[in-house]
Amino acid sequence: MHSRRDFEKLVLSGLAVAAYGAKIDSTVKGVRLGTITYSFRDFPRSPGKDNVDAVIRALTECGIGEIELFSPNIEPGRASGSGRGNAAEAAKARDELRQWRLSTPMDYFKAIRKKFDEAGINIYAYTMNYRNEFTDPEIDKTFEQAKALGVDIISSSTAVSMTKRLLSFADRHKIYLAFHGHAEYDNPDEFSTPATFQQALYMSKYAKINLDIGHFTAANENPVSYIEQHHDRISHLHMKDRKKNKGDNVEWGKGDTPIKEVLVLLRDKKYPIPAFIEYEYKGTGTSVAEVKKCMAYMKQALA
Repeated sequence: MHSRRDFEKLVLSGLAVAAYGAKIDSTVKGVRLGTITYSFRDFPRSPGKDNVDAVIRALTECGIGEIELFSPNIEPGRASGSGRGNAAEAAKARDELRQWRLSTPMDYFKAIRKKFDEAGINIYAYTMNYRNEFTDPEIDKTFEQAKALGVDIISSSTAVSMTKRLLSFADRHKIYLAFHGHAEYDNPDEFSTPATFQQALYMSKYAKINLDIGHFTAANENPVSYIEQHHDRISHLHMKDRKKNKGDNVEWGKGDTPIKEVLVLLRDKKYPIPAFIEYEYKGTGTSVAEVKKCMAYMKQALA
């Protein structure tokens, strides 16, 4: 976790500020490398505020020029403990977030995009993890948010049973919905196996796959062969290392996930599929330090 002192150092980093305005190129040997900003989920939040500036400085420090923007980074922070502890507080926090989504003008999201553009960072996709509790007007607003952020891809960890409902919005807005899988292959309502992904792909041309190669490996599937077979329907990859048989997230190079083989495949086949770090293992350093390690690992794999 970042301490307050670590956070202040990051915010005040002169190197990060000096780099603003220049496009950050994190493409290596033709492979587009980046991260999902969920990797910095430990950054402090202030009630009612986003933490975009800190995220931008972290990305600049890591030399990352392309991201999937995790929606909580731009949504209002809550007071410590808000929404936890009892059902009434959780319901109140959820309703406040829904009202914020319904009422926040699109200019707010356009301004967020401008901040990233000025920092030389491209927002490639937007994370929105849909649950059954989302109302239709709320879902509709999230697609408008994506447009205002200048992206045409929403990545979502959601239930198989929500696929048809969500794709109706994707079709209407002409925004791709990229389904993110996990390793819960024994749960038919979880995206995890090729068969569960295929259900979505059959339904709409706006259905895509955000393939998490770590979770896919933990589900005892082969990401290399799957990418070869379905590269035209894969929006981007989440990169992590896990053990097979629902094994743990581990430091890269210590699990069963063929990270290097996947990156070499993207390089050699020239697939235009971005590979984004999703830092989830328990590292010894800060999230920024661990993301740097992951970037170095990918660059070495492509050397």
